Amino acid sequence: MTPAILALNLGLSFAALAALCLSLNRHHAEIFGTKPSGRRVVLLRVLGWAGIALGLLVAGEAEGWGFRPVRWVGALSGAGVGLVLLLSYRPRLVAPAGAAALGLALAGGALLHVT
Repeated sequence: MTPAILALNLGLSFAALAALCLSLNRHHAEIFGTKPSGRRVVLLRVLGWAGIALGLLVAGEAEGWGFRPVRWVGALSGAGVGLVLLLSYRPRLVAPAGAAALGLALAGGALLHVT
């Protein structure tokens, strides 16, 4: 796996899991101080699941479908561990970290098109 694909996959995984996390009333209230509206919950869930699906598509871009699911699950697991640790110790940083992860994913995607 090339570094650009790894950055893209990890960034997408973390951002997607952060969106799904923020769609839950408990975590949203803990981080933002208010419960999310119904529209925001739907938007966060759609973005989260779309990010997870997109992560599967880019997981093995360089080498094909042979190990793609393994790389995808690995990236999701790593992102999940990072998110759980962040929620445990610094929950207010989840939203900025999710945005930064999305930026990492965009940078990885841009690197793919440059090379």
